[in-house]
Amino acid sequence: MSAQMSVDQTTPKLDVEAYFTAALSATPAELHPFFQKFQDLHKRKLWHQLTLKLFEFFDHPLSKPYRVDVYAKFVRDFETKLNQLRLVEMGVKVSKEIDNPSQLLEFFTSLLSRLPIDKAPDAHVMLLATLAHAKLLYGDLEGTKKDMDEAWKVLDELASVDNKVRAAYYKVAADYYKSKAEYVPYYRNSLLYLACIELSDIETDERILRAHDLSVAALLGDAIYNFGELLMHPILDALDGTPHEWIKKLLFNFNEGNIGKFEGLAPLFPREPILHENFAFLRQKICLMALIESVFKRNAYDRTMTFQTIAEETRLPADEVEHLVMKALSLKLIKGSLDQVEEKAQITWVQPRVLSPEQIGQLSQRLTAWGERLHKVEERIAPEVLTTA
Repeated sequence: MSAQMSVDQTTPKLDVEAYFTAALSATPAELHPFFQKFQDLHKRKLWHQLTLKLFEFFDHPLSKPYRVDVYAKFVRDFETKLNQLRLVEMGVKVSKEIDNPSQLLEFFTSLLSRLPIDKAPDAHVMLLATLAHAKLLYGDLEGTKKDMDEAWKVLDELASVDNKVRAAYYKVAADYYKSKAEYVPYYRNSLLYLACIELSDIETDERILRAHDLSVAALLGDAIYNFGELLMHPILDALDGTPHEWIKKLLFNFNEGNIGKFEGLAPLFPREPILHENFAFLRQKICLMALIESVFKRNAYDRTMTFQTIAEETRLPADEVEHLVMKALSLKLIKGSLDQVEEKAQITWVQPRVLSPEQIGQLSQRLTAWGERLHKVEERIAPEVLTTA
């Protein structure tokens, strides 16, 4: 039994007896029980049980040199009998042993050509996404995008699909946009990917990298001013105790619009060149977040702010306040109007966002105060109501 890869488009009918005789002579004794079980289940046509046993085999450390051969020769013989999504999952697992780019792409392309898209659209999406990811790793961005778009057309039409399928698509989409330094689509697709998986399924190093990249994308994304979903996600815990922990703190500072803490972390920016290079943008972004926080802290009846007040809250020169408010209005972070003559801004709405414990405490105090005022009004009008009655 050869441990070398064989991914021919046409495979001759398997001689089962000869195959297992060769397998038993070519593999270590520890793996023999697998092949004996394979032979029994194959003979009895117990395809589901055979699928489970194959996954168990592919997870065995000693099977590593034989995985591709077993898949390409043995599994190929009865692949139409198997659940096609499980077949693709098996193929993805086996493909990790193929380090030759052309052979890997041939492996996936060959399997894709044999998948009935009408009967197994979910398997088709997973394999297309996997093929796209392989092309991305080898620098074929155009091919990656083409396969991503084709996968999305199918995925978008599916009413119900396994989270593993969605995860495969969102992962390659996120990594594709990362390669193009497109922060907003990377951020969105990466969060969707995380929503489809269990964090425990990701290696520690990958968790740290994903948390780091998400944090940078959140900070540099020109349309991302609400970090709530990321701040609540346990992926950020991966940064604790690492050299990137300060970036996590920076995220929370942005969410609070805390310019003082932002400036306190400024000396660390050279550690992250891309943040250091974009310091001017980040300075404007924290000013916008400070404006949002300033509006949020005010009562609904106290949201007409002078330019001077805004300048103090955002630590900006007075002559830059008007531009800042107009920027916030254009980004739909706030709604309201400007009085340039009186140098005032009347804010009628502020973008909802996830609150820190401190912000929740402030909101609680305001609700308590509002309740007390309401109670006083009730006490004042109660005698009048009783008299009228």
